[in-house]
Amino acid sequence: MTAVLGVYFVYTFIPLLYVIVSATKSNADLFGTFGLWFAGDLHLWENLQGLFTYQDGAFARWLLNTFLYAAISGLGAALLATCAGYAFAKFQFRGKRLFFALVLGAVMIPQTALSVPLFLMLSKIGLVNTPIAIILPSMVFPPGVFLMCVYIEDAVSNELIEAGRVDGAGELHIFGRIAFRLLMPGFATVLILAFVSTWNNYFLPLVMLSSSEYFPITVGLSQWYASATSGSGGTVLFSIVMAGALVSVLPVIAAFLFMQRWWQGGLASGGVKA
Repeated sequence: MTAVLGVYFVYTFIPLLYVIVSATKSNADLFGTFGLWFAGDLHLWENLQGLFTYQDGAFARWLLNTFLYAAISGLGAALLATCAGYAFAKFQFRGKRLFFALVLGAVMIPQTALSVPLFLMLSKIGLVNTPIAIILPSMVFPPGVFLMCVYIEDAVSNELIEAGRVDGAGELHIFGRIAFRLLMPGFATVLILAFVSTWNNYFLPLVMLSSSEYFPITVGLSQWYASATSGSGGTVLFSIVMAGALVSVLPVIAAFLFMQRWWQGGLASGGVKA
């Protein structure tokens, strides 16, 4: 098992190592030296300067767009998934099995298959080429609903809910002041999954957005890369594209480190707070 994990670590770490090393090279060193090790001179600072000054600082705008899309969509998706999962896990209502089957079916549908129907639907109400066209679809996160439903069934006991009802608490009060505190580890998990999913989303913004001022990092860097591969002196962009790839990874790592404390808290911590 240790050997298998070691192979998996190498397989996942090599692309990250390549990005780190490539971001420190000049354009000439990028094509003239070994890809998995540093060149003689480090050009990371020059590449970062070029990254944030090229096209009047377009990358900084794309970085801010991506953070806003991912943060708002991640928080909204986690809240909606928690509410829906709580309803599926703790309430009995007509059509429950059918609705839950639809959620499971939505998990199995690739998100890229829904991009064109979403484009046609949003174009009819005038939301194409706006940030809402990215945020609104990203807030619907069926895997998060399924995960929260399974998590809530064990994390929140029926006796605790009944005790709150006996004390005269309403359903919203029970959910917000009692149950939700027990669900923080699961909520944090869905939040980070939805955040990363939106941060790395490429096809949906590519379909929905036409103005570069609304681009996320994925679409913006892909356009720079296409310009670099088109020739006509555009190859100088390769070095700043690799620097942009490195910068785009850092917020995701920071988000994982920040949310880790909620996972480590576990159910026991939630029970003490409640």
